Amino acid sequence: MSESFAKKEKEKRKAKERQDKAQKMKERKSNNTKGKSLEDMMAYLDENGNISSTPPDPSKRREVNIDDIQLGAAKPGAPEDPQRHGIVAFFNDAKGYGFITDNQTKENVFVHANQLSQPVKERDKVTFEKERTPKGYSATNVKKVG
Repeated sequence: MSESFAKKEKEKRKAKERQDKAQKMKERKSNNTKGKSLEDMMAYLDENGNISSTPPDPSKRREVNIDDIQLGAAKPGAPEDPQRHGIVAFFNDAKGYGFITDNQTKENVFVHANQLSQPVKERDKVTFEKERTPKGYSATNVKKVG
């Protein structure tokens, strides 16, 4: 009895898959990195913190004081002056809020009408204090200047 065409094709495909599998296994064995010496697997850090394949030069070694290592968030530097100066960039009397442009940082700070000591309008010079809020900074104790 003769085999059907589909059966012959199936046998050819299976033979091809076995051949491919054997080829992949042969490639894996030739590229095997197991058994390398420890020296071949070592990586070093140079004096700048870059990964290198050569050991670092002992003459370039620096001692680090343990107290100089900072863990966690940066500590605040010199306390900045709480009294800020700025110009009212926008203020909506109907809605009761606006923004002040800080002269030092040039950032816009939100201001609510409740924080005003007297009414302000756009381009008025003011002094204020910045307060951190969940939505960013907000101006408090806003006073009109001159």
